[in-house]
Amino acid sequence: MIGNTRADIMTLPHLTFILGGATSGKSAFAESLVFADGAARVYVATAQIWDDEMRAKVDRHHTMRGPDWITHETPFHVQDALSLVKADQVVLLDCATMWLSNHLLAENNLESETETLLQALNDCKGRVVVVSNEVGMGIVPDNALARQFREEQGRLNQHLATASDLAVFVVAGLPQVLKGHLP
Repeated sequence: MIGNTRADIMTLPHLTFILGGATSGKSAFAESLVFADGAARVYVATAQIWDDEMRAKVDRHHTMRGPDWITHETPFHVQDALSLVKADQVVLLDCATMWLSNHLLAENNLESETETLLQALNDCKGRVVVVSNEVGMGIVPDNALARQFREEQGRLNQHLATASDLAVFVVAGLPQVLKGHLP
């Protein structure tokens, strides 16, 4: 993890996109970037807790981050949380995959919701780090909903990568810069 001493302070670009597979280390890497930025930290959580397993995962992430975060739990309306961010804050939005899943299962208009998200990211006064899953590297799913999700996630990731100033793919805990430069 990147430290957060004064000598380690760096300024992130306006939009950083962190992509990786499940349990790739992408969230830990994203958190290390946010810590190293040195600004006041805001966490935008998109997960919905439906069972004990998900509760345990959320609790682990909360413990890893520590107490010095402003947290917004918003499975759908990320734009509302982003509109509250100040210029001297840095946001970790974790994650775009859960946000998309929430909208897909609620049968919301994904194109419209994606446009709203991208506009909110662009308009956010602080710096934003968005975490998302790469889901297109596995087998073709055997059911229509899973195939639709994979297609929509791929499109969302492409939009986020295009909009970002810095894009990093994390595999086995190792960051690979795809676009821009790590500060």
